[in-house]
Amino acid sequence: MNLRSLIIAVLVVLAGCAAPARAPVVVAPVIVPASTWQQVDREIVAASQSATEQTRIYARGAMDYWRTRVYELTEENFIPWFSSYWTQEWLSMKVSWYTISAQGEQDDSAKRLAAYLLEAYQEKVLAPVAVEIDPDAILGQASAFYVDILKEELQKISTRHGVPMAQLNGRIQKIPAIALGPPPARDASLYQIVQAQSLDTLPAYAALIDKIHKAGGGRGVGSTDTAMAPVAKRASQRMQAEMAPRGAASAVAAAAGKLAGGLITVGVAGIRALIQANDRPDSEALIRSSLGNTFDKAWIKLVQNPTTGVMAGTLYMAGQIEGSLGGNTQPPVGLSAGTVDWTPAQPTTQQNTQ
Repeated sequence: MNLRSLIIAVLVVLAGCAAPARAPVVVAPVIVPASTWQQVDREIVAASQSATEQTRIYARGAMDYWRTRVYELTEENFIPWFSSYWTQEWLSMKVSWYTISAQGEQDDSAKRLAAYLLEAYQEKVLAPVAVEIDPDAILGQASAFYVDILKEELQKISTRHGVPMAQLNGRIQKIPAIALGPPPARDASLYQIVQAQSLDTLPAYAALIDKIHKAGGGRGVGSTDTAMAPVAKRASQRMQAEMAPRGAASAVAAAAGKLAGGLITVGVAGIRALIQANDRPDSEALIRSSLGNTFDKAWIKLVQNPTTGVMAGTLYMAGQIEGSLGGNTQPPVGLSAGTVDWTPAQPTTQQNTQ
């Protein structure tokens, strides 16, 4: 570098040092007119309504799948087990014991047999299906689906109207989504539900789900025991009717000696197997009809009941949000006060009788 170039470089550096520091750029705050906020509020209501309808479609599809799996495992697991010869023999022994220990109480054996069959049905059908899906899981998934759609729509509203997301977040902090307090932990704003990593982490959402469960009398189908009653009553009556001739045949076999007695016993067992085989189609038809009717009613209630069904969480939050913004929708009244059944057309029942 020659002397002339060095002098120029030094002069440039000195000039830069002497220049005054640039003032920080001040970004003017975005002023959102009141009319824009009113439009934003209307669009939040519309977004909530759209999200609710999309969630309803999702929940209906999930419930269709749940009901299909229940029917499939009833056919694959429960009916063959119930109709088998050795199960019927075992049930006969249980009915005999129930009858002896009934102490004169009418229909006690049928009630106890229904309870036993319900346990078997839970083990062979409901529990395996619940590993895949069940109404309680659909309730939570539907609520999360609604919140995810609403979160996306809020981003679109912010962009569409040029409202900074920070300002929109400040506004939705004042919009209630869950209001079950006191204490304040049982309340949550629209901002809190859309910002939560998972709804399950919010105490207010946990309180809402607890309310829904209590209003519905617990989790699950809840009326399967009713479906088992006619099945158990029929089985109990048939088995009790078989006891007297069976006891007489056993006495004859004992008097005839070991060899002849064994042949008589085998003959009686063959006759009982024949009777059970002849009764099997009627028994299976009764199981399909009774369980099918019960599950159809339970399915309708779980899909359509606004305070205890799989849409209850979604409808509650949507009612709070839309109601606070002047929408027509109001939150379901008194989740703990009971249920309000809708009565639209019932879905077509899958095979109840064959």
